[in-house]
Amino acid sequence: MWIDMNACPGPNGPNTRTASRRAFLRRAGGGFGLVALASLLDGDGLLSPELNGQVAAEPVNPLGPMAPHFRAKARSVIFLFMSGGPSHVDLFDPKPELVRLAGQPIPESFGTFKTRRAVAKNKLLPPCRPFASHGQCGMEVSGFLPHLAGCVDDICLLRGCYGDSVTHPESVYLMNSGSILMGKPSLGAWTAYGLGSENRNMPSFVVMPDPAGWVKGGAPAWGNGFLPAAYQGTILRGGESPILNLNTPRNVSQTQQMATVTLINRLNRENLRVGDEDSELTARIAAYELAFRMQTHAPELLEISRETAATRKLYGLDDSLTADFGLRCLLARRMVERGVRFVQLYCGDTNGWDGHSDLEGNHAKLCAQSDRPVAALLKDLKSRGLLDSTLVIWGGEFGRMPMSEGSNGRDHNPHGFCMWLAGGGIRGGQVIGSTDDVGLRAASEKSHVRDTHATILHLLGMDHTRLTFRHNGRDERLTDVAGSIIEKALA
Repeated sequence: MWIDMNACPGPNGPNTRTASRRAFLRRAGGGFGLVALASLLDGDGLLSPELNGQVAAEPVNPLGPMAPHFRAKARSVIFLFMSGGPSHVDLFDPKPELVRLAGQPIPESFGTFKTRRAVAKNKLLPPCRPFASHGQCGMEVSGFLPHLAGCVDDICLLRGCYGDSVTHPESVYLMNSGSILMGKPSLGAWTAYGLGSENRNMPSFVVMPDPAGWVKGGAPAWGNGFLPAAYQGTILRGGESPILNLNTPRNVSQTQQMATVTLINRLNRENLRVGDEDSELTARIAAYELAFRMQTHAPELLEISRETAATRKLYGLDDSLTADFGLRCLLARRMVERGVRFVQLYCGDTNGWDGHSDLEGNHAKLCAQSDRPVAALLKDLKSRGLLDSTLVIWGGEFGRMPMSEGSNGRDHNPHGFCMWLAGGGIRGGQVIGSTDDVGLRAASEKSHVRDTHATILHLLGMDHTRLTFRHNGRDERLTDVAGSIIEKALA
């Protein structure tokens, strides 16, 4: 008996996430459809044995797979977050006029603009390295990125991006949660909430911070905000223990641990009430069960010895400079391969790409660390047939100013910067939008951060205006009351 799970209402009806597999089971009526769906629920441990197979008054698994609003082009996302703000005018946005005017104050014709410091009258600084055209599309990329330059035909470059804040934490929150305010649900949390996970043994949303230091703004960048706690990002750290407390203590057997988890969850379920499907208690129950299953399945995910020597070399694991970020990119591929919905990798320590001085040295180091692994990720996904279903995103919280800070650095620039998308329903080999002649402001085909978010959700099969959660009497959403899909980016 085949059951079309797409017939189940989407993750959020018109206003809230009221639909569930159990709700669909009630709508299914009875007969063989009921039996088949009961079997699915029983696989999640959601049927009460004392009810002889009937559906118990217990919540569904909050991370169970949910049907999208419409057919999705992408099943998963890998977000490569360049912490600190990479310079668009030194990486992806060549400006002949910036070269011509180098050493002069920015012309008054560019108007006034907001900066953190009194750098508006500083002299214009030319790009650190020359640009060259690459690929069949002829996309211009800086000499900082020789490996990624070979992948431009798969990349859709957004040159007209802009945000709302000149400071790191607020811009990190905006890029991750659609708001400059701390405490809103992150993009990964919204994705997990809307779609759940395709692998009941792994989290839906995984975050890999840079081992050298967390992004400015910290953990709220991958938090669940007002969404249930089940949807927050699960951290994978660097080193020998990427997942803390994964191994069972030596003096505790698997049978003992299973008995403990079963007892805890049975006691927790006794306190559930009707309507608690999205409660913190439900999230806690799901977390205990997931953690127990991960003890069996996560070690295989982290074991890369079975990867071929060629694959390990492709990601730069043979080079101390690229090995760390290369390993995290390789793990990201292994995660989406196993059904993890959203993976976010941070490149750059607490300061990262924040090139206030010696931008050449700063970007040379970080590009050397990340260029080869990022290109490897795109190539590896493509060779395995995964790029079509995996949306890869590259970007930071903002760009850099065209004028200098000090003698050889650049200050923050939220007014105009670059991001790129690849795979997962994106039409590669194209550039959308532009900044003005010196790279100060987004000028044409502009994309606010919320437009990017709306596009990402669309590719995942979700209408950003319908993906909502009732909070304090308001139907909250990632894009608030804004956001438009970047139609030109779609394949």
